[in-house]
Amino acid sequence: MSSTVDANILVYASNELAAEHARAKHLVDELVAGPALTTLFWPVLLSYLRIVTHPRIFQRPLPPDVAASAIDRLVSAPSVQIVGEGPTFWTAYRSIDIGQAIRGNDVPDAAIVAMMTTHGVGTIYTRDRGFRRFDGIRVIDPLR
Repeated sequence: MSSTVDANILVYASNELAAEHARAKHLVDELVAGPALTTLFWPVLLSYLRIVTHPRIFQRPLPPDVAASAIDRLVSAPSVQIVGEGPTFWTAYRSIDIGQAIRGNDVPDAAIVAMMTTHGVGTIYTRDRGFRRFDGIRVIDPLR
């Protein structure tokens, strides 16, 4: 089964000022190097792009071309596949049960979990503890 990485890990890997930078960069480098397959989702990559180029989030945001080059590196890696929602996404999304209605900040996480389910991805590397509420996936915080 494939693994994936959340936007927060990609952000730490790009943010040289973050205490977590070295560990996050090492993980991303390992995932890119393979040989294991890593599946990345367009919404995660676009979230990364939004965050690292946003002047209200970072005092020194990445220039858009530098951030896009980081995504180019991921997209072109032979051990990485990039996928989107696909035709069964909505059915997978609607089948997610966290014991309450999915709303607000749970929506993007549930969308990632639905894509994981749809594409056979079993593990997500993330600092976001919210993913632990979802059954059927393995959540690893590689920076703990």
